[in-house]
Amino acid sequence: MSDAIKNEAPNLRRHEDGFAWQGVQRLAYKQDGDAPFHDVSRQTLFSRPDLAGELRYFEVGPGGHTTLERHGHVHGVVIVRGRGRCLVGSDVSEIGPLDLVTIPGWTWHQFKAAPDEPLGFLCLVDATRDRPALPTPEELATLRASPEIAAFLDG
Repeated sequence: MSDAIKNEAPNLRRHEDGFAWQGVQRLAYKQDGDAPFHDVSRQTLFSRPDLAGELRYFEVGPGGHTTLERHGHVHGVVIVRGRGRCLVGSDVSEIGPLDLVTIPGWTWHQFKAAPDEPLGFLCLVDATRDRPALPTPEELATLRASPEIAAFLDG
């Protein structure tokens, strides 16, 4: 590729090997140690204050999971790699490439990767977000009252 073509699009971030993008740092999923999760990373691919939104890429390692949480902001999630399951509210669903998951505000949600492959997804959110809330013991007991949700949480 010529230098002229490379420099033509200063707003282009090229994809690199292993679901990474030029100039984008792979970060820990959460900064605090209070939220239970396993083998998750995040990358902020696009952030525009004038649009008030961010596009992020999350990758959950084989058998890993995001935090069970809820918050006021809405998510739009597109699965781009792998397979797994997700909990959104009272629904547990199998998910795979190009599935779109909408997470309404204040809805419990969690993503789990299949045991044999990573689960990667793009997540569109507000750039300024409220902090997630973890379930209290009482809220967790209410969720576990559903056999399907209990099996998801324990599986």
